[in-house]
Amino acid sequence: MGTSASSIQSLFLEGPAGRLEALLNRGDDAATHAALVCHPHPVYGGTLHNKVVFHIMKALNSFGFPVLRFNFRGAGLSQGKHDNGQGEVDDARAAFEWLDREFQLPMIFAGFSFGAAVGSRAACPDPRIKAVISVGTPVSPVETRRYDLNFFQSCSKPKLFVSGEHDEYGPRTELNKLIEAVPDPKKLVIIGGADHFFEGHLLDLRESIEVWLKEMLSTTIASQF
Repeated sequence: MGTSASSIQSLFLEGPAGRLEALLNRGDDAATHAALVCHPHPVYGGTLHNKVVFHIMKALNSFGFPVLRFNFRGAGLSQGKHDNGQGEVDDARAAFEWLDREFQLPMIFAGFSFGAAVGSRAACPDPRIKAVISVGTPVSPVETRRYDLNFFQSCSKPKLFVSGEHDEYGPRTELNKLIEAVPDPKKLVIIGGADHFFEGHLLDLRESIEVWLKEMLSTTIASQF
């Protein structure tokens, strides 16, 4: 696995509710995949600059992949208003379309918390996305809101779930129930001692993604081409 000293490009994507603020960490010329990372809940301060999102990006970019991060509608400089996770699915689709036009490469999706619940809904049925990484999967309600994650039950592409041992939005009983209903190939990684935001364990998170990706790229994903 190589590393990439890529440049960072600031840009705006055309989204369904207006322009979406984005950052692209460019990859290697010989990149085999492009990747998208979605951020946590914007109502609670989530943006593309979130520390967990940054470390997910670094893990993906270390393989030479160009990695796109963007702000959902109403967050940062993105236009539109927060849509409770409904219109945000279309924002993720618009980001996939941009990546596809720009690089014409198979794609990998990763999301954190709200970004995992929303972005995975767009990624799972899309044949261009070859793997899904769900970090801090919000299986327990945030206040009174519970995400419908049943779509994972029909997601047959390779999936990595990473959660903290003490994730307040991902209690093990609920998380295990979700994972049991998800088809293979799948892997669940629990980061010991970590909370929802992986404070003090961000490098552990990054390493868990890199280890899984290396394995997938040499087996399951590689066999699809």
